[in-house]
Amino acid sequence: MANAHYPDAPRVAVGAVVVYQNKILLILRGKNPNKGLWAIPGGSMNLGETLQATAEREVKEETGLAIKAGEVVFTFETIYYDDTGRVEYHYVILDLAAEPLNPTQSLCPADDVVDAAWFTTAELANLAVTPGTRELLDKFFATN
Repeated sequence: MANAHYPDAPRVAVGAVVVYQNKILLILRGKNPNKGLWAIPGGSMNLGETLQATAEREVKEETGLAIKAGEVVFTFETIYYDDTGRVEYHYVILDLAAEPLNPTQSLCPADDVVDAAWFTTAELANLAVTPGTRELLDKFFATN
């Protein structure tokens, strides 16, 4: 797998917008980029892996929750530069709608995740989230 830190090309990442009973699943990132911020669960796509398989694998790895991933609902890119102007991270991110297969199970944060939780729209207003997640939440909940 190519290095995500100081990559030689943009990385494709896939997220899962998992909603259950008007709550959305978010994870608290434990590593950079965006360490300490809440985000849509997801991660880098592996060669030969579909978008849906990536979303399903990443959510399972990060939260323990099994999901069924659907279609793309949001796309964006993030580029982070270091102090010298060199590209430190560059992700093209595709977020997919997803349904939890067993939504009442306990979440088990793992991998590079510090915490995982379900949030209502009211709770999202003051939550420290990544810029891409804020944009997705604003658009997603404005149309649903």
